[in-house]
Amino acid sequence: MWPLSRRHRPKQSLRLVGERTMFEHAVDRLAPLFQPEQIFVVTGAEHVEALAAQAPDLPPENFIIEPEGRGTAPCIGLGTIHLRRQDPEAIMAVLTADHFIADTARFRRVLVAAAQVAEEGHLVTLGIAPSSPSTGFGYIKQGESLGTVEGFPVFRAERFTEKPSLETALHMVESGEYSWNSGMFIWRVDRILEEFQRQMPEFYVQLAEIEATLGTSGYEATLNRVWPQVTKQTIDYGVMEGAEDVTVIPVDIGWSDVGSWTSLSELLPADEEANVVVGPHVGIDTHETLVFGRKRLIATIGLEGLVIVDTEDALLVCPREREQEVREIVRQLEESGRSKWL
Repeated sequence: MWPLSRRHRPKQSLRLVGERTMFEHAVDRLAPLFQPEQIFVVTGAEHVEALAAQAPDLPPENFIIEPEGRGTAPCIGLGTIHLRRQDPEAIMAVLTADHFIADTARFRRVLVAAAQVAEEGHLVTLGIAPSSPSTGFGYIKQGESLGTVEGFPVFRAERFTEKPSLETALHMVESGEYSWNSGMFIWRVDRILEEFQRQMPEFYVQLAEIEATLGTSGYEATLNRVWPQVTKQTIDYGVMEGAEDVTVIPVDIGWSDVGSWTSLSELLPADEEANVVVGPHVGIDTHETLVFGRKRLIATIGLEGLVIVDTEDALLVCPREREQEVREIVRQLEESGRSKWL
């Protein structure tokens, strides 16, 4: 989401849909299923102040600081040991702070169902009913049916496939046997820690060293010493692909990972020319264009199929079909040392 999303201002802290930030949306949709003291946030130290201000009802001690990003597997592991200290029999839901979910009531209902499945010892992942043969998402193949829980079908997860080719994605969607991998999981803390111990034993030892200092004056020093030594890894590669007893609940909840400007434009209303406009804009002969800028007036003439994003110090203009190359812009800025724009 560059140039709007930056290191100091990540996607989850932005107002992209409506007047609430993505993080505020994420916290809002958990009520009334969870009390504030049941919601924990794993984040970097540089983001705690801003996120805490956006969710003032969350206890300050529920913000778990990750010294540096090491991937989703270590992030989840760190959160897990904090939860186990409070309740060794806890069921935890790993949820996303930067995704959009339209049907929040159905989302809460599927979490209740998933918790019942997790109580039996299964690792549960929420699958998203695919709306297109996207090559940008991971896919989960549905295996044996385990029946329904609270009206939701439950299947054994037979296989994870990460970002397939278009041909493969077409086959998967047409088969009706696959879901998109949402990256949202529900499990007992003891079960996921068993998998960390079995599949990421070195990391499990590091977690145990950190966990031994929870609630003591030595915790922060131990965490800061151990964490840089932790190997970077995703939860999908590190655990889920080789995990035992994984189930998937496919569900349609109006989900979007808001991972690109085009995906954002699909969530916002379009005008009669199929333009999606946020902020002051005047256009002549402009069609199917995203215009995003909240301060300066943006004027367009004779444009079609573009993405235009205006911020206080950077402007992005590109064809919609090439927006994924924003990553290349970010890479060039990193390599050239122009960090003021990152």
